[in-house]
Amino acid sequence: MNSNIKKISVIGLGYIGLPTAAMFALKSIQVVGIDIDANTVNTINAGKIHIVEPDLEEVVHDLVSKGYLRASLQPEPADAFLITVPTPFKENYQPDLSYVTAAVNSIAAVIKKGDLIILESTSPIGTTEAIAKQLAALRPDLIFPSVTTEQADVNIAYCPERVMPGQIIRELIENDRIIGGITKECAQKAKALYQLFVKGVCLTTNSRTAEMTKLTENAFRDVNIAFANELSMVCDQLQIDCWELIQLANHHPRVKILQPGPGVGGHCIAVDPWFIVHASPEQAKLIRKAREVNDAKSDFVLAKIYSFAAAKTKPIIACMGLSYKANTNDLRESPAVKIVQHLLKQTEYHLLAVEPNIDRLPATLIHERLKLNELEQAIKVADIIVLLVNHKEFQSLNEQQLQGKIIMNFVNEKQFSNKFIHQTQAEEMCLV
Repeated sequence: MNSNIKKISVIGLGYIGLPTAAMFALKSIQVVGIDIDANTVNTINAGKIHIVEPDLEEVVHDLVSKGYLRASLQPEPADAFLITVPTPFKENYQPDLSYVTAAVNSIAAVIKKGDLIILESTSPIGTTEAIAKQLAALRPDLIFPSVTTEQADVNIAYCPERVMPGQIIRELIENDRIIGGITKECAQKAKALYQLFVKGVCLTTNSRTAEMTKLTENAFRDVNIAFANELSMVCDQLQIDCWELIQLANHHPRVKILQPGPGVGGHCIAVDPWFIVHASPEQAKLIRKAREVNDAKSDFVLAKIYSFAAAKTKPIIACMGLSYKANTNDLRESPAVKIVQHLLKQTEYHLLAVEPNIDRLPATLIHERLKLNELEQAIKVADIIVLLVNHKEFQSLNEQQLQGKIIMNFVNEKQFSNKFIHQTQAEEMCLV
């Protein structure tokens, strides 16, 4: 263990920050998590969690009870600081770094010589270097690293998260990490920190390459999803079963087409490619087009819903799932949420939302014509069932419950295909 690291501070206790804090605390290191939300801080200090992630609450409860993990509203001195705050985009898809800037400002007064600062938030190229410049202006008494300054009082590096919700604990431990330092010493210091719990390979590079690596990974996935989503829309026009087509094409030994869906959401894939486009708009043409295709898929879904709803008078529509992916309560950039928001504009529709991972609707969906319903009740009264997310709870539905319903399946996981399409005598079916 690195003997210099006695205390770690994690700034931002969301889907990445809290699990990361817990992993370090499991190594008997004092960890304090900093968050601006009092409810988040109080929840964690009570040994509970405010997000949905398997096995995490048991770990947090144990660590809090043993005194290795706690949360606070105010930054404190530490030996290492990890910044895990959101990095959304503003209008015209320009990166919004206000949370990162605020986090850096908040810790400026408590850092000292010998500290290590690591940015984990997905960020545009050059953000890590900008942090060093920001701190240099705030703390002229300390020397910060730069591409021309090897020696520094404080080391700064970039290490993006690369985990999947629902598997965060396992992947934090097992996945390889990309660690980019402003200097080589910065990278080595950060590598030593992560090796306290990471069993995967820790690969070092410079901070700009590490920043671009994370953006590249998600842009690659976005482009592949865009191909599947565009293919589904082409097949709809040509009256071809897209799901069968993909299944057949994937029998080719060098073809692996992904499954289309209602769009792309989440804090990474729906956001990160725009950082590349913003940095290099003339060159990133394919990346831009993939983003546009995936955003347009939600419009395609809406058009299909409108066409089926037109056959009903004041239809009751059950929207199955609101999160951006299965088995999480994360609604960030969720195409399902955007679809429901547009459906609310149709005053003749009565909408039901089924989202088993939340207990109340987000502020953007609070409306007199939308209610958060239990699964069985929504299925019972709905005229149209719109499958937007592949939650495990939806697998309990059976053929009898679905009799006479219009079923619109936009996720086509294997179990949905079997239960919602092939085994029902539905009034109408839509599989796109």
